[in-house]
Amino acid sequence: MARMMLRDDQWERIEGFLQGKVGDPGRHGADNRLFVEAVLWIARTGGPWRDLPGEFGPWNSVYVRFARWSDKDVWQNVFAVLREDADFEEVFLDSTIVRAHQHAAGAAKKKKGEQALGRSKGGLSTKIHACVEGLGQLARFILTGGQVNDITQAQALIVEIDAAAFLADKAYDADALLACIASKNAKAIIPPRKNRKEQRKFDRHQYRNRNLIERFAQLKQFRRVATRYDKLASRFGSFVALVASLLWLK
Repeated sequence: MARMMLRDDQWERIEGFLQGKVGDPGRHGADNRLFVEAVLWIARTGGPWRDLPGEFGPWNSVYVRFARWSDKDVWQNVFAVLREDADFEEVFLDSTIVRAHQHAAGAAKKKKGEQALGRSKGGLSTKIHACVEGLGQLARFILTGGQVNDITQAQALIVEIDAAAFLADKAYDADALLACIASKNAKAIIPPRKNRKEQRKFDRHQYRNRNLIERFAQLKQFRRVATRYDKLASRFGSFVALVASLLWLK
């Protein structure tokens, strides 16, 4: 039997948020746990769907179900519930580049939507723009092409968050973001760019806490996140949400 990834207590935490509960329309999801384990196997190994071990069931059935849940935002909804435990005393902003496999390009036009693919120095890539809460867990994320500047997504990441302080590196030093943070009566712990005519002061001591942002790099321990194979941004985003959910459960 392929190695499982969910403990009983972890499964009990998310079981009620999945489709197929008693009372839900359609078939009862008696095999939901095995199905989630199958998707986690894909996320961890980065293997093609066709290589899914037979004990998880027919690979195509698992993929179709994963895609259906992705379209219905099931994975995102689980992530949204788990992140309710976030500590927003401090909030950290950063991003990470994900190299995209050549198979990630070329989605059929009728299915393309927003692919979140672009060209950066490393070639075809996707960027995960991350908002990390005070304990180092991913709280929100946005996907774009790898060439998109970090600052362009910053306000969208924090618009619904009330925190005491927002920490980021100097790439986020922009008047619009600083004004947004000020409107929340929060501190902006962001070093000023060297080309600013008037250098702002910032709390250098508190800025040391920014190392917590590095914890969200644990996402890349899962190969399906470390390299993007999915043609659709929604599918790749589902893997990010699923892995982030698992990290919340630890």
